[in-house]
Amino acid sequence: MRTARLRTVHPVLWAGWAALAAGAVLCVIGWYGISGERYAERQLPYLASCTVPGAALIIAGAVLLTHGRNALAAARVEELYGLLVAAEPADVDESGQVAAAPLAISGELLMVPGGTLWHRADCPLVAGKPEAVPVDSRVLAGGELGPCPICEPSAADPVD
Repeated sequence: MRTARLRTVHPVLWAGWAALAAGAVLCVIGWYGISGERYAERQLPYLASCTVPGAALIIAGAVLLTHGRNALAAARVEELYGLLVAAEPADVDESGQVAAAPLAISGELLMVPGGTLWHRADCPLVAGKPEAVPVDSRVLAGGELGPCPICEPSAADPVD
């Protein structure tokens, strides 16, 4: 899956770089031709034949590079999504249902100083963090902190 999608992206990137290089060469040739001519009527052929197409190629190259980079990023996201979907959940019972268990069931509430949420002690967001401190009931009553959307603690849980 990965190589097929990425192989279609590489030619677009190469074409973008080639268009940028060709446009830069044409602009340099046009500038060199214009720099040697004193009169405007003698400079116009260089503008028409080199500088304007060179600028157009530079713009086209930039568009191709942007498209190629976006396609490359999209291919990588698709690959990661495929890996995520292909992974089989660990807690599957006989009926094929995934066992839905809460992420955190501890009753102790913690907060990280400077944070905006309060968590259960075994919440993955604060588990193992030495800076996590118990939530004060005044902070909870004051509404300064919100409940964590991951462990979903309730205000009825015991506060130390």
